[in-house]
Amino acid sequence: MKGKTHPSNDVTLNPSANESIRDVIDRVDESRRTFIKSGVGGTALAALGGVSIAGLVDTVEAAPLPPAAGFGGIGFESIPPSLAPVADMVKVPAGYKVELLMAWGDPVTPAGPAWAEDASQDAAAQENQFGMHTDGMHFFPFPTAGAGRPSNERGLLCVNNEYTHEALLHTDGLNAATGVASAVVTIQKVRKSQAAHGVTIAEVRKTGGKWGVHRMTPFGRRITANTPMRISGPAAGHALLKSKKFRILPTGSVEDGVNNGFEAFGTMNNCAHGFTPWGTYLTCEENWNGYFAAPTSGAAIAPEFADQKAEILAGQTRYGISRTGFGYAWHTVDPRFNADTNPLEPNTQGWVVEIDPFNPRSVPVKRTAMGRFKHESAQVAVGPDNSVGFYQGDDERNEYIYKFVCAKPFNPRNRAANMNLLDEGTLYVAKFTSTVGSKAGTFRGEWIALKPGTIGVNGMALRDHPQFAAPTDAEVQAIILIKTREAADAVGATMMDRPEWTALRTYSFGGRPADGYSYGPGRPLEVYCALTNNSRRGNNPASSNNPNGTTNAGGANPPVDAANPRPDNDYGHIIRWREDGNTVKAMGFEWDLFVQCGDKLTTKTLGASYNPAGADGYKGDINGADFGAPDGLWFDNFGRLWIQTDQAGDALGDWRNIGSNTMLCADPNTKEVRRFLTSPPNCEVTGVITSPDGRTMFCGIQHPGDDALATNPKQFSSWPGNQFPTNSAGEPVPNGAAGRPRSSVIVITKEDGGIIGS
Repeated sequence: MKGKTHPSNDVTLNPSANESIRDVIDRVDESRRTFIKSGVGGTALAALGGVSIAGLVDTVEAAPLPPAAGFGGIGFESIPPSLAPVADMVKVPAGYKVELLMAWGDPVTPAGPAWAEDASQDAAAQENQFGMHTDGMHFFPFPTAGAGRPSNERGLLCVNNEYTHEALLHTDGLNAATGVASAVVTIQKVRKSQAAHGVTIAEVRKTGGKWGVHRMTPFGRRITANTPMRISGPAAGHALLKSKKFRILPTGSVEDGVNNGFEAFGTMNNCAHGFTPWGTYLTCEENWNGYFAAPTSGAAIAPEFADQKAEILAGQTRYGISRTGFGYAWHTVDPRFNADTNPLEPNTQGWVVEIDPFNPRSVPVKRTAMGRFKHESAQVAVGPDNSVGFYQGDDERNEYIYKFVCAKPFNPRNRAANMNLLDEGTLYVAKFTSTVGSKAGTFRGEWIALKPGTIGVNGMALRDHPQFAAPTDAEVQAIILIKTREAADAVGATMMDRPEWTALRTYSFGGRPADGYSYGPGRPLEVYCALTNNSRRGNNPASSNNPNGTTNAGGANPPVDAANPRPDNDYGHIIRWREDGNTVKAMGFEWDLFVQCGDKLTTKTLGASYNPAGADGYKGDINGADFGAPDGLWFDNFGRLWIQTDQAGDALGDWRNIGSNTMLCADPNTKEVRRFLTSPPNCEVTGVITSPDGRTMFCGIQHPGDDALATNPKQFSSWPGNQFPTNSAGEPVPNGAAGRPRSSVIVITKEDGGIIGS
């Protein structure tokens, strides 16, 4: 995730044994490459109307990829990148249709009003409308009447609403000059902003061949930054979670005692997500730190927190709480977000939140057993013995990959028996080593349990470290989970280049779809993780996260290692691993690099501060369409890997050959990648899921036209109104002069009614 009010994507990479464009050409069949190998020059290409070598490379591998070894094949040709000036639209391959399902501000409950183009509606309206800046999503189908099978035409679409673009959220913005918070911030604007965050649950139906949002439903629901929640699991009730308690009113937050450590308000910066096989949604709190501000850097921490002050300040440093936050300025009118006067409130954020979409009265639950950090997805895997594990990334430079294994098995016959399954289990952090694995190009890794008795790199058990010390191991465990990053530092986990989405490989045999979360004999437990980028990798002076947990968030300059092999990792890479013994309970795994992303045409070189210095290390090793900054990952039920990207989206600078953000499809066997979708300017492509039969795809387009000022909302984009006169249900889509670009969910189908990607 990126955006003007959030940390920027890191950019830049390193020399490696990269193949040349001729190597790529040599992999295609002879009849398709003859023309290119004959020595076509730039002048000849120009005469062909702007055709480029990159474009030709994308087209020479256009033959369909047949199904093989659990993989359902890819039946479309890679579409061209959207280069500058980026087209203000979504493009998909020939034979596919893309439509708008819902956009920011569309009503999702019976009480929701229609969207006002000038953004003049208040928080009460926003609480019943689709939130801003869509991200991770999942489709929960209703059962088919009388048949018991999941419906392909009716379900609940749960969608994260990650953050807000304040200059567009309000009629007058917050500051016409900068587009960020200023002295004009008011509690009314903050309440609307808080209402635009969180999660949207919308009932979607296909009626008369058209997909639409069914608003007159008891299931439509908004979960926001102010929704009451429970805290459960080993850390619940701990003193570090007993922040000040407030009554949250439209006119302000009124202090009302102290929380009991079992209750909290709201979820925010919900980036990626997960789901459970018992039918609940997991929303992951990512850059939650930016909503808090400590204007005095802790100097004004109230006397009642004096005995905890050092611990509080250390936590604020490690999790990136600053004097100003991301510029929202919520703390100026809402004391709940002032980390000086309410310093324990940040500890109530940074969790995985479980939501039951089929019970609108249910209270969302923050599951502390899964750890506290900047969560980026929670991919579930269920074994033949019904053991359950979840794979998670911590999305910041130099952070870690985690696994949570439930203590009890999943009960497929009793949903109620699973509803607290996430409260008991073991949290592990990954260490990737350079020890050679069983096959060429593979290496070994291990899972380190974050438990009181685990021995850290300094030879001490975690229970003996000062930052986790407590009278009992139960309390030590609670502190470990609240200070997950510090615990991972202490045990020497491998610092990664921004671990984002995780994805479990699925397998399709004979065209039969998988269920998306099971593995077993003939279906190895193979997990993928997107490592988006890291400009600090290989920079000088070299440094690592301190084992005592005192490193500033994202502040280290780690040297290159086997799992993160490129300095100034501009374009990122995707790593994957297989668990030993094919079980989530494994303590070891074997890993390799699935792809090092890059630009085959780049001439970029490393800066002088990077070690080792070298030239042209940014081409990557991509087989097929170039891309960079991988973010969203998802395997469909036919074994195809879908990859979504998150970079600037303007096709300038480092991205001039790669173009706007995109969604691609990859073959996990051959690693061939094809470009499926290109997006409007300055947006991110994020969130993807299909109906159970794979014939309808839902996909998110986040912050189109990002960075526009309040004085000119359509400065960079008018999407989606400019592309879609009506939505998928046939309803008009406003696109007036007073409007603004809107984050949206699109729906993609094949014109022949077939399976997406086939």
